[in-house]
Amino acid sequence: MTAAWAVVLRTLLAHWRRKPLQLAALLLGLAVATALWSGVQALNAEARAAYARAAAVLGGDQLDRLVPRAGTTLAVEDYVALRRAGWRVAPVLEGTTQLGDVRVRLLGIDPLTVPPQALGGGAIDGAEALRDFLNPPHSVIAAPATLARLRDASELGAGQPAEDLPPGVVIADIGLAERLLDQPGRLTHLIVAPTQKPGIPPIDRITGDRLDRLQPAEDTGLAQLTDSFHLNLTAFGLLSFVVGLFIVHATIGLAFEQRRGAVRTLRARGASERQVTLAILVELTLFAVGAGAIGMLLGYGLAAALLPDVAASLRGLYGAQVPGQLSLRPEWWLAGIGMALGGTAVAAVSALWRQHRMPVLATAQTEAWRTAHLRGLRLQAGLAAGLALGGGLLLWQGAGLAAGFATMGAVLMAAALALPGLLALAIAGLTWRARTPVVEWFLAEARAQLGGISLALMALLLALAVNIGVGSMVSSFRVTFLGWLDQRLSADLYIRGQDTEQATAMAAALDGMASVDRLLPIQSVALQTTGAGPFDLYGIVDDAMYRGNWPLIAPLPRAWDRVADGSGIMISEQFARRLELRPGDTFAPGSADWAPQVVALYPDYGNPVGQAIVANAELTARWPETPRLRYAVLTTDPGAAGTVLGALRDSFDLRPDQAIDQASLKAFSRDIFERTFAVTLALNVLTFAVAGLALLTGLLTLAEMRLPQVAPIWALGLTRGRLARLEVLRAVFLAVLTAVIAVPLGILVAWILLAVVNVEAFGWRIPLRHYPGQWAALLALAVATAAAAALIPARRLRRVPPAVLLRVFADER
Repeated sequence: MTAAWAVVLRTLLAHWRRKPLQLAALLLGLAVATALWSGVQALNAEARAAYARAAAVLGGDQLDRLVPRAGTTLAVEDYVALRRAGWRVAPVLEGTTQLGDVRVRLLGIDPLTVPPQALGGGAIDGAEALRDFLNPPHSVIAAPATLARLRDASELGAGQPAEDLPPGVVIADIGLAERLLDQPGRLTHLIVAPTQKPGIPPIDRITGDRLDRLQPAEDTGLAQLTDSFHLNLTAFGLLSFVVGLFIVHATIGLAFEQRRGAVRTLRARGASERQVTLAILVELTLFAVGAGAIGMLLGYGLAAALLPDVAASLRGLYGAQVPGQLSLRPEWWLAGIGMALGGTAVAAVSALWRQHRMPVLATAQTEAWRTAHLRGLRLQAGLAAGLALGGGLLLWQGAGLAAGFATMGAVLMAAALALPGLLALAIAGLTWRARTPVVEWFLAEARAQLGGISLALMALLLALAVNIGVGSMVSSFRVTFLGWLDQRLSADLYIRGQDTEQATAMAAALDGMASVDRLLPIQSVALQTTGAGPFDLYGIVDDAMYRGNWPLIAPLPRAWDRVADGSGIMISEQFARRLELRPGDTFAPGSADWAPQVVALYPDYGNPVGQAIVANAELTARWPETPRLRYAVLTTDPGAAGTVLGALRDSFDLRPDQAIDQASLKAFSRDIFERTFAVTLALNVLTFAVAGLALLTGLLTLAEMRLPQVAPIWALGLTRGRLARLEVLRAVFLAVLTAVIAVPLGILVAWILLAVVNVEAFGWRIPLRHYPGQWAALLALAVATAAAAALIPARRLRRVPPAVLLRVFADER
């Protein structure tokens, strides 16, 4: 039994020795598919590990916290009252500041009261370490890489390394944090120890109703905030994996057809169906493990190359600190190999099933395989109709980001499955108009060739449609975003003081400059809503700069007048969607006794935090402790902005982020935008490259099988050179038909991305714009890809010896 099985396996493996190009296509397709998928998963895993480390800082993932309610503050007196009442709580002051040349997230703690679980690997070990932490020059706790960057910070002494802290986070004594953040007597929150004394009074009896007790979140807010970004990467990784599997599926299917004679002989000589199937599964497993390992190495290299752009995007959009180095994780390797094995099984299942359903001798009959292929086409048409219906139902009734991506996936797969039938109908329609025998043969061969390269054409369709869709989305976003920047950033300079004293001095200096037209204060307070999360309430003065430039959505009459007199409020689009508010509704931003009417919405692209705008007088009246640190500066001449900026920096020794001119701020915003889409566009290009590879492998594997169809035409007088040119032209013809179908599909993908996915992910909608120039460029790229893929088999056909063509007439085929 074992010897017979070994003979079966050696017989099947001999096919790959005779067909090295097919073997290369199989391994390359599987390796590339695994590389793109595993590379994306490596990026996502690295980012989520960073979020988990950020959530674990000071026990945020396991300890309760006491935070002030909206419109209130937490003072040292509250902490003292709770401690005296017996509550085991520890104070924390949190903020961002500049230490040397590094901007950090600073966490001030009291090391004598903080629970041990809060510090974890960064615990202060020993009396000497505690003394250095409490006394000047203070030591701090940070990741080794952060400590290395803080080496020149004059405010700090030697640091204590903590490997589990995320980059950019510094833990310091709360007294030092108060000075560095200029927040004397203020606290951000209190950490609640896991065990408390029995019989202590409730918190609200001590501090009233000003504090809320928050449980540690099961999932970090940052992870939820970035879900759309990672789901976007996962969708493209999965698409690339599917396109790569088309190569594997086509190669395995052709290998099964080419080996049907060998399988017939093995079965006729006594090999059981079980032995043949087991041998095929063993060879495919060997190929999957080998190609999967290669794909994992390629995926690691891809992830390492894209990680800087991903880290920059997450840092710019969400403030997430993701390290710039990739970590090797065993679960990532196992998942990648598992995907390779699973993908190979999916790619081979249809061929195995067709072989299992046919009688022993029928496996060698071309007509039997053609009948099975026609049944497959009918099944594909039914699946396409079902997927299209499912996509429509999801679009109608679905909600959430996953439903949006599922809708897009259903539409794409429905179109891919319907493609062979649509191409066959198009070719049949053209056949009726054929006027010469060569054209009729050309079209008949194109229709016959569909069975062999339909999967490659599906891959090309998906790549084209996704490129058109994502290209239209990015271009629409770019045009809208840049126009929005020009409207929002209307002031010539934006300045921010380190504290109220410095901000007041800067404002006085600017008032004395002849080139400064006016100063507009910008104040804000961070508030909380039930169900919609935190938001920033901004107070602005009534000025022509806002009235003439600020972009509004569906404003009510006299919107700016209503804001100025305190009866109106403007809300950012995404925040309004979360609150389910429209212009005309009322919204209470901080207290129930003040509920102004929503007079307009406004776009706030790229900002994950909600925003609202009221009159500055209303803000300062209701939140009098709000510091006035920021100003918008309008100059008499836009060219004077550089001179004013230089004078400010010379007089006040400002850090670079305290005074920014309009051009620099726009350039920074554009850089974040470009880097955000750099990864998506890179995956798009790679998907297109894989589609071209699929077409190449399909044509190469078909080249030898088509000699029986080509030989009679050669014998009738067509030269090998002309036949080769017709082969290239046929590939280009099929690519053009596929591209024509891809354009409306790509527009539909762009609409789903902008009107469904983008709205669910971010809360705002971008108008769809059309770019025929991009479509023409992609059409040209598809033609070039098809021509390049057909050149190698056409060249081989041109050089095939006449004796080989003549031998076809003596063959039993």
